[in-house]
Amino acid sequence: MTQARIGGIEYWAQHKPHEVAFIEGERALTWSQLDEHANRLAEGLHRRGIGEGDIVAVRTLVRLEWVVTAGALAKLDCALLGVNWRLTASEAQHLLDDSGATALICDGAELTEAAMAVQRAGLSLAVSIDAPHPAFVSYADLIAAPAVPRQSQAEPRLLIYTSGTTGVPKGVAMGQGDGTDPAVLREYRESIEAAAGVGEVGVQLVTMPMHHASGPSQVWGAIRKGRRVVLMRRFEPEAALRAIQDHRVEMWAGVPTMFKRLAGLPPETLKGYDLSSIRRVSVGAAPVPYALKLWMLDTFGRHALQENYGATEVGMVCALTPEMQERKPGSSGKLFRHAQVEVRDAQGGLLPRGQIGELWVRTPVTIARYLNAGPMDAETMDARGFFRVGDVGYLDDEDYLFITDRVKDMIISGGVNIYPAEIEAALMRHGAIEDVAVIGIPHDEFGEQVMAFCQLKPGRSAHAAELMAHCAQHLASYKRPRRFEFVADLPRNGMGKVLKRELRDPYWIGKERKV
Repeated sequence: MTQARIGGIEYWAQHKPHEVAFIEGERALTWSQLDEHANRLAEGLHRRGIGEGDIVAVRTLVRLEWVVTAGALAKLDCALLGVNWRLTASEAQHLLDDSGATALICDGAELTEAAMAVQRAGLSLAVSIDAPHPAFVSYADLIAAPAVPRQSQAEPRLLIYTSGTTGVPKGVAMGQGDGTDPAVLREYRESIEAAAGVGEVGVQLVTMPMHHASGPSQVWGAIRKGRRVVLMRRFEPEAALRAIQDHRVEMWAGVPTMFKRLAGLPPETLKGYDLSSIRRVSVGAAPVPYALKLWMLDTFGRHALQENYGATEVGMVCALTPEMQERKPGSSGKLFRHAQVEVRDAQGGLLPRGQIGELWVRTPVTIARYLNAGPMDAETMDARGFFRVGDVGYLDDEDYLFITDRVKDMIISGGVNIYPAEIEAALMRHGAIEDVAVIGIPHDEFGEQVMAFCQLKPGRSAHAAELMAHCAQHLASYKRPRRFEFVADLPRNGMGKVLKRELRDPYWIGKERKV
């Protein structure tokens, strides 16, 4: 038998088989049970024709079955395509078509949208975890296969789709570091792990979604270290507090919206839970308002708060650890080893330390190209492999990064990236719309809220409820505008380009940052 990979599921199944590995609600799996379940599912998928090199789309909430599925795909040397469970059939179909996926595994009681996507994409296999459906094979039937032992040689290649400023979703093979010196890649990853500063953490809480880069990376990071993981299928603030108390959680990473919801609980509720086990609580994917940062420091302790900055195409860039919070207020943190940031002016010239400009980033895991696409143009990536992330900021003399603004139009709501071009394209399909501009405006809970400025065709009329109903046919719920404003003319420059900054700036007056 092949030697178990150190830090893989099989390794821990051999070294601590009876210790609990993952917990979700009242359910739990030991390391040996997780390995057995993954072997059974791998065999069930193998018998259905799934094998090495195949791309399997997985659309589930944060649950035990996701971990088993990821383990099975690792054993089969398949890639895992993360699919947002909120996507419409047409949105999901694009991901399936563009990626070349051969199968879909999904959960949920309502499979109409998923079934439509499967049919349109012509997948060879569709698997339902929860509800029976004529177009789907039962997950329970697949996992009833014999537990044929398999050793995974690596974690499954993770594919995540990001829309970019064009609004056309593009696939990213996460964290591969193709062509990167293995030693450099290892040092980069060790630098990220070291920033956590928590040593041998025993229990980690995972609440981030599995269609986002963060959720899967947290799970596999925990598996590499042999940590016990508590999964929360859907984030609920008081349930998170209860999980921390009951399981003595030491490490948790989330987005600002999650912590804003915690902060909104009644003080007596917060005081009713013992959070003393927390050693590190990390926040990222969106800017952290100063008032929320103070609340987190007060609630979890000054020893605990870490902020992270990164991007899908480049991976993690830097972290602001607890000891840096007071020393470098307002910073996004210090660069990880082998992460490089250049600050450039509008003409592409390199700016000196302390001067604000556009950020170009290169790390050991920066992608060379999007999935099934040609090389990036020079406006996106330069000849030296620096990627234009679309943020504005500066570096100080000690390699601390400060982010002050955003160049690209991307909206971050609840830690989720939303791309105006995609929303604008959907609204332009409405017969009354002549032109539209979508921006992000401040929102206390989610950071930003989607707002659409609509210019109507002469003699046509429309109202907000009508446009909301129209958007519901074409966009996932989190992408739909929550506010509409009708204008006679959108502001434009001499070339006719809409000046979104003129629409956006009035809503951000007096805010800490413009992102």
